Amino acid sequence: MELLRKNKLIKLKTKNRGNKKLIAEIDKLISDIESAQWTKKTDIKESRPDADCVHSEGFYFFDINVHRTMILIVFEDDEATIIWTGSHDEYNKTFKGNKNTIEKWLRNQKMI
Repeated sequence: MELLRKNKLIKLKTKNRGNKKLIAEIDKLISDIESAQWTKKTDIKESRPDADCVHSEGFYFFDINVHRTMILIVFEDDEATIIWTGSHDEYNKTFKGNKNTIEKWLRNQKMI
């Protein structure tokens, strides 16, 4: 699977240079997505239990618990696109942990 906007994850890694566990988890996420052959939602969940489907159009948050980092990715056909990255506090501030707020944000960004 092709991973688009990977630079957002590279920037996150650079910002957290000293956090080897987080960098390793981001590298694992990149590797998992690029080697994925996911054909349905359950495949993503089986492969990545930290994935949470937040909208039926293929939007998922990945919760990298080692650093409480949240990553929003949309899956379409054979592509995955990084939409948003941030800390758990930034996630709560932006999305309030609420799927309705996430949907509103996605609409404001003209993604749905």
